[in-house]
Amino acid sequence: MDLGIIVAIVMLIVWAIGALVMQGPGWIHLLLTVGVSLLIFRIVVSTSGESKSPPTR
Repeated sequence: MDLGIIVAIVMLIVWAIGALVMQGPGWIHLLLTVGVSLLIFRIVVSTSGESKSPPTR
């Protein structure tokens, strides 16, 4: 598992605790935006890196 994916999941967990349990301030929703964006970015980068090898004929 990539470190970026782990960081994104931690950010989403912190957002969930802050927003849903403790009713955190509005800026805590930035963790949701950044966490989801980072998670999608790292998944796309990790899956596209495998297909970069030249095709064999």
